[in-house]
Amino acid sequence: MPTNVLGGELQGCCQNPLTGFYRDGYCRTGPEDHGLHTVCIQVTDEFLKFSQLKGNDLSTPRPEYNFPGLVDGDRWCLCVRRWHEAFLAGCAPSVVLEACHISALEFVDREALQLHAIL
Repeated sequence: MPTNVLGGELQGCCQNPLTGFYRDGYCRTGPEDHGLHTVCIQVTDEFLKFSQLKGNDLSTPRPEYNFPGLVDGDRWCLCVRRWHEAFLAGCAPSVVLEACHISALEFVDREALQLHAIL
C-alpha cells in the first residue's frame, strides 16, 4: 500500500460515493492519472461552487463516467492542483491526512494540509 502525507500507510478515503482515480476508495495515483487525484477532501457547498466557477462541476451526476455528483459532506479524492487553487483562494475543503497520498506534497506543503485537517 502507498504512503500517506504523514508517512504511514495510505488509508481509504471513501467507498460511498466510490472515489479515487482507480475507483477503489483510495487516493492512489499512477502514470495514467494526469489529474493527480491525491487529496482526500470532505466536500463543502462553498468548494463545490468554487470548483464549478473554475469549470469543473462536481455536483452534477455523470453516469457515463460512473460519477454520482457530490454533495456537502461527501468525501472525495480531489486533484491536488485544484485543492491548492482553492487553498490560495481561501476556500479549500477539509482533508483527511491519513488518506492523502504522499505525492500531494510535491505540490502543497504539509502545513497547508494540516491547517485543513479533519481531526
